[in-house]
Amino acid sequence: MPATLTDNELETITAAKVIDARGAACPGPLLEAKKGMGTVPVGSVIEIWSSDPVTKTDIGAWAGKVGHEFLGHLTAQGYDRVFVRRGK
Repeated sequence: MPATLTDNELETITAAKVIDARGAACPGPLLEAKKGMGTVPVGSVIEIWSSDPVTKTDIGAWAGKVGHEFLGHLTAQGYDRVFVRRGK
């Protein structure tokens, strides 16, 4: 698995799409990410906002399985910001 980006690098990313899945429990944020990924071009980044603590590991595992690149996550006020680059 490639190394994730540093917090500073993640801060500079402008996502093509932000998916606000705060308040949704697993697997809601992952399902929203799958839906959102299909709406951005290959090479673009989506950012998923989730208050479910397992989202970052779920999305990391999913991204690796289906050929997207998990870039990492940032902790925000009460939620995580998870970044994934579309791979195909």
